[in-house]
Amino acid sequence: MTDIASEMVYPILPIYLVVQLGAGPVVLGIIEGIAESLASLTKVFSGYFSDRFRLRKPFAIAGYAASTLGKFFLYLSTGWGMVLVGRTVDRFGKGIRTAPRDALIAESARRNRRGSAFGLHRAMDTFGACIGVWLAYLLIIKFKGDYQHVFLFSIIPAFFGVIILFFVREKRTYLQEQKEKVVFRWKSLDRRLKLFLVFTFIFTLGNSSNQFLLLRAQNTGNSLAQVILMYLAFNIIYSIVSYPAAHLSDHIGRKKLLVAGYLFYAIVYLGFAITQAAHAYWFLFAVYGLYMACTEGVEKALVADIAPSHMRATAIGLHATIVGIGLLPASLLAGAFWHYWGASAPFYFGGVMGVVASIGFWFILKGV
Repeated sequence: MTDIASEMVYPILPIYLVVQLGAGPVVLGIIEGIAESLASLTKVFSGYFSDRFRLRKPFAIAGYAASTLGKFFLYLSTGWGMVLVGRTVDRFGKGIRTAPRDALIAESARRNRRGSAFGLHRAMDTFGACIGVWLAYLLIIKFKGDYQHVFLFSIIPAFFGVIILFFVREKRTYLQEQKEKVVFRWKSLDRRLKLFLVFTFIFTLGNSSNQFLLLRAQNTGNSLAQVILMYLAFNIIYSIVSYPAAHLSDHIGRKKLLVAGYLFYAIVYLGFAITQAAHAYWFLFAVYGLYMACTEGVEKALVADIAPSHMRATAIGLHATIVGIGLLPASLLAGAFWHYWGASAPFYFGGVMGVVASIGFWFILKGV
């Protein structure tokens, strides 16, 4: 339900900013960088307090409620400043909920089924995204490009997502059994996890907001409706492959899936840099779905596997926060590269970083 709401908004937002509000790629980079980074900084703290107070569900409810409020600010927006407020509130909500929710998922599954559990979550999340993108397409066609109607209708599924969460039951017995005091120390983490986090940060510097992908596809001759449908194709592939990919990681290990995923990422970004053929972006968005399916749930399962059990939400939050810290410079760099060296520049940079990440993960994740 929540991703239905989020993905009704996400694929049209960069075009709304650039075409309707007159903001450029640099402003887009600032908005996405600030919103994602400030929100992600909260993830390690929400994870820490979730571990400390042995609570998951209240943090998740608060986070989903904040994201609903963010959609309302987008509906009220008449300039890019209000869009920044809406995106920041929305992403701040994601920051609050992510680590406690992922810890709840990890604790609700056996260790040898943890990849499958996160894969199922990603599949359902992305299935909602497919519905949201399709609804955005229908609303854009019906209301002839009136963005405000899409923002308004997105509030409805977001609200129901919060209500449904009240019926989720927390596995309290597991949390009550954990007696260790929650004190975060970098040196207490597994060496593989520390190296994984370092390489994740390096990769993130080249992983700018997906909105640059959408803007690039539109600038090469695709209409807004076509761009939305391309984003839908990405989400369909992502949804279909997420569960089998994460399930496969339970049997062959996390490393192989992650390395393959980052190679897919490199192919996509280099493709976005090189191609000028509008129809080629259908293929690139489909491969981008493979990258997300092979990495998103598998990364979370990896962190949950290696982290100390009494600090699981803290470690998951730390991973998300490190990604978030890298998102601000990543989006700012992408906007600057685009402005000064052309639309291909940020994608060449991202493609190289994808290759570096895949090589790095192959060597550091021994036995994973």
